[in-house]
Amino acid sequence: MFKILKKSKLSQARIGKLKTTNGVINTPFFIPIATRGTVKGLSTADMKNSGAQILLSNTYHLMLRPGEKLMKKYRGLHKFMNWQKPILTDSGGYQVFSLAKHRKITEKGAYFRDPQNGDDYFLSPEKAIDLQLIVGSDIIMVLDECPPYPCSEKYAKKSLELTARWAERSKKYFQKKIKNRKNPPLLFAIIQGSVYKDLRQESARQLVKLDFDGYAIGGVAVGEPRDKMKKVLGWALPELPQNKPRYLMGLGKPEEIVMAVKNGIDMFDCVIPTREARHGRLYVRAKSRKSKVEGLDSKFYKIVNITNSRFKNDLKSLDENCGCELCANYSKAYLHHLFKINDDLAKRLATIHNLKFYLDLMEELRQYIKKGEL
Repeated sequence: MFKILKKSKLSQARIGKLKTTNGVINTPFFIPIATRGTVKGLSTADMKNSGAQILLSNTYHLMLRPGEKLMKKYRGLHKFMNWQKPILTDSGGYQVFSLAKHRKITEKGAYFRDPQNGDDYFLSPEKAIDLQLIVGSDIIMVLDECPPYPCSEKYAKKSLELTARWAERSKKYFQKKIKNRKNPPLLFAIIQGSVYKDLRQESARQLVKLDFDGYAIGGVAVGEPRDKMKKVLGWALPELPQNKPRYLMGLGKPEEIVMAVKNGIDMFDCVIPTREARHGRLYVRAKSRKSKVEGLDSKFYKIVNITNSRFKNDLKSLDENCGCELCANYSKAYLHHLFKINDDLAKRLATIHNLKFYLDLMEELRQYIKKGEL
């Protein structure tokens, strides 16, 4: 399922291959966000051309729309959205956090009220597994509770204990459901514990005993100071088995991804490249870096705010070395113009560029590890 091909001698970084039902993924990798079955404004052809190996969708949102009946009719999300590569689905655990005003948590699961139309929904660990199997996920995440930041140590402990119980129920139910499958999906657990060292270690140990296919580190993108993330990795990662993939959920900035790869993380997802693109903020590799490796240890990129008036007459490419649809065909002045007239093409081209920046960065990191330079 997961094979490590090489470990760095300079850091904890490693490259490998993760085998899933719908394809093999080269690690470390970044997962573009397709929450409702689409990366906003892009087609699956755009995603393939950008080099995406896998997409991430959200169980809670797919449960609401298009709904499980339509998913069953299409025999899963792959066919529905015309994407033949792997899909990872979040369990809906993030909505347990983000929809705090519209949900109630019990031992059985989480009760939700759709803020748009008032409809009631229930999501249990078992229901989350069922929904993700209907979606046809390649990587299934167990339902967890993500505690807010800040929270007391008492609350964080109670939360991680609930997450552990839900994880155990998920594992038992999942094994029952995939018993006769020849090529079943993978099941990942999520480590919680907020910013408390003992709780992070306790959460990791509890979940490792249950022997999942992979382990995610959650609760690091819900308001914590950015410097806390490195500490959380330092507490949790030593507790995890070397032969299982490690997934840092919801982060991060390019430099944070480089840091996390050097600490042994294999998988990432984040809304930053797509969300920033829609606001005209574009990621571009800095030309002043002395060497590639040194550049990745410092400020190896810059953010261009293309809506700035100084780009009105700039006929140069955003990044002549990028090669994406935007950089190969259009000038900064043209993209500036598209944003100023609020044309949808502006967001599409910007999103393609930012995703390619992130996906190219992951390929570069894999090559550095392979060459023994990271």
